[in-house]
Amino acid sequence: MKRIDIIAGARPNFMKIAPMIEALKAAESRGGPLRYRMIHTGQHYDRAMSGSFFEELGIPDPDINLEVGSGTQAEQTAGIMVGYEKVLLQEKSDLCLVVGDVTSTMACSIVARKLGVPVAHVEGGIRSGDWTMPEEINRVVTDSITNWFFTTSETANENLRRAGVTEDRIFFVGNTMIDTLLRNLPRLRPPACWRTLNLQPHAFFVVTLHRPANVDGEQQLLRLLHAIADGTQGLPVIFPVHPRTAKNLREGGRQLPSLHYIDPLGYLEFNYLVKQAKGVITDSGGITEETTVLGVPCLTLRDNTERPETITIGTNELIGTDPNKLPPALARLMAGQWKKGMIPPRWDGKAAERIVTELERLLLSS
Repeated sequence: MKRIDIIAGARPNFMKIAPMIEALKAAESRGGPLRYRMIHTGQHYDRAMSGSFFEELGIPDPDINLEVGSGTQAEQTAGIMVGYEKVLLQEKSDLCLVVGDVTSTMACSIVARKLGVPVAHVEGGIRSGDWTMPEEINRVVTDSITNWFFTTSETANENLRRAGVTEDRIFFVGNTMIDTLLRNLPRLRPPACWRTLNLQPHAFFVVTLHRPANVDGEQQLLRLLHAIADGTQGLPVIFPVHPRTAKNLREGGRQLPSLHYIDPLGYLEFNYLVKQAKGVITDSGGITEETTVLGVPCLTLRDNTERPETITIGTNELIGTDPNKLPPALARLMAGQWKKGMIPPRWDGKAAERIVTELERLLLSS
């Protein structure tokens, strides 16, 4: 038997590990040799960011919770490293499987390699080229010490090749977050605002903003919101935000009656809105993948992206952080002139199965 540590610490991770846990359980039921230990670092530690996702996506309770909690980047990194080192010193695993690009991904990779445990990185090789993003540093550091890479796109493969990674360590498997989306499409459910705001299919927009370039300066955020309100021509705009942020937005944006600030939503409710929306305006990377598969127009308020396939193949366009660039893009969307897009190769709901197949081969031969 071979045991894998599956590392999760923040909300984006949970969507990516859920199908892998399911695939590992299915392989075990067929007599497969892999077992797993799920380790929650506690990087996102409140229920809205963690617990509800476990319930909605059918993820079992963690075998170990490091309960790191809040802190600066350095404090969280140190806490995760100390906690995971204690776990491995007490009982070593055969592989550390990390996903995405959060602090937990980088911290656990470093600890594992220093203790002689190989690392596999799901979603390896993606790059934004933006070194102001903590996630970019996490990606580059993790990939510099990873043994095996499970990738979502040919672009990621090429990034790894340019960094000197040999072909026998790169496995183009697809996108586990899309596995989760496709599995849960029949389970999506409307949130309370669907009824209270009398929302209609394809007659409203969804907005998510969290990156410092967009939300740290109040004037920048309000300029973006005014541009969104003007460009959406009176259609309802649903903006899930933290309650404290929502209070400030209500005070600063009273003259924007089409914007509706709501509390953060669970996975099933949020993606119900995305699927039914006329368009999504966001600065999130993961949401651009979901809109691409759902065929929903997406406007990304960033100057770069680590997921270029959502632009070259999918429904996403990179608008930038200048509010003046939003109105012409929204005008095209409202006029029905947005590109249709296609689904990228291997985003077919079977990425986790491919990963487990490769892990069985790699770990049994090592």
